[in-house]
Amino acid sequence: MRGLIYKDIQLFCRSVDKKLILIAAGAIALLLAKAGAYGGLMGSIMLAMTVSMQNIMTFSADEKVDWRKYQKALPVSNLSVILSKYLSVLITLVVTVLGSIVFSLVACMIHGKFDIMLLKLSVWSAIVIPLIWMGICLPLTFWFGFRSAQTMGLIVAIPIFFMIKFFEDGPGISQIPVSISSYLLWISVAAVIIFLLSTAVSLWGYSMKNKKQ
Repeated sequence: MRGLIYKDIQLFCRSVDKKLILIAAGAIALLLAKAGAYGGLMGSIMLAMTVSMQNIMTFSADEKVDWRKYQKALPVSNLSVILSKYLSVLITLVVTVLGSIVFSLVACMIHGKFDIMLLKLSVWSAIVIPLIWMGICLPLTFWFGFRSAQTMGLIVAIPIFFMIKFFEDGPGISQIPVSISSYLLWISVAAVIIFLLSTAVSLWGYSMKNKKQ
């Protein structure tokens, strides 16, 4: 399984979409400059979304080289293939967590204000968003292919954008921590459950596909 995880991490690094990274980098820089002390939180959310999209993009590289046919010739089980993919997603959380810490510190230096609760919320967002995002998109990939998951990934992003827009136009971004603080535990539990159930659903879909071929 370690070889499969290594393969997935290598694909994640090598299949980086430069246009996506440039767009995300520009958006994060703008957020850090314009969102005040909350720039770190906003940047963390943007990074979490970008890394989630990039994880889905690795499937495109698999499809280009017809990895499924090659995998059948290897002495690995369906369970190993699925678990390695999910474990590689967990490993990429290192990128989002470290990024959230860096963005929070940069926002602090730019605006001269440090809030430990905002840092904690940034790290929390960097973990929870990819777990929910990938928990939804990975089963779609294993059942219906990369394109359906890519489309669903864009749909998942819509509620996040609307939430941020709602706070910008209404109570203000400063009210985000207050508004969701009482729901953090429940959202965290839901994210873990979604991710774990997603593993079982993905294994079922992947096994069904292999039986038909």
